[in-house]
Amino acid sequence: MNEATVAARLAHLRSTIARSSTRGPVTLCAVTKGFGADAIAIAQRLGCDAIGENYAQELSTKLAEIHAAGEASPSGGHRRATHPPVHFIGRLQSNKIRSLVGLVDVWQSVDRESLITELGKRAGGAHIYVQVNATGEADKGGCQPAETTALVQRARSVGLVVDGLMTVGPTDADDERTRAAFRLVRRQADDLGLAGCSMGMSGDLEIALHEGSTLVRIGTALFGERP
Repeated sequence: MNEATVAARLAHLRSTIARSSTRGPVTLCAVTKGFGADAIAIAQRLGCDAIGENYAQELSTKLAEIHAAGEASPSGGHRRATHPPVHFIGRLQSNKIRSLVGLVDVWQSVDRESLITELGKRAGGAHIYVQVNATGEADKGGCQPAETTALVQRARSVGLVVDGLMTVGPTDADDERTRAAFRLVRRQADDLGLAGCSMGMSGDLEIALHEGSTLVRIGTALFGERP
């Protein structure tokens, strides 16, 4: 992975975000899924706001590699390597939560009560996004829009911090369907008094920004095609 190329892409993304954002500061979550630990190290050096991972085992392996390598200290020893805050953005299973506690800073794909219960038990005070399926596609994660309010209330009742709502655009990438899905989720977040909206990836970034995203999840447009 060429760091100079990634830096140029990041500068272009930052420019697009500054030009198109309608809701103030936007967090850029660099999606390192499918790339090696070097992608996380590059994201750290270039100042990405966060990293996003989809799979529990992949995240655990890469962070272990980073921490084992460490960095040489002036005294000749080693210190624990650092990395940007970790957002878990993939489909989450209750039985994976225990192994991820201590590795994940923000849980973005919380979409049912069983996950909320387990997070409340294992990671009290954790920051989460409630994922909403705003496109009606059966193969996508997320609660139904009608369930959003109840899940947010439930999460708060067990001590979780709800930073906002999260959604994924339609598989067919139709602009109008994408815009409608993002608009729905932004409206729900506003109705619930939530500032955060995690919407938008490499292919629908500008639509998401126009519709009020405050966090975008970017992989391909930053690191290139996955191996």
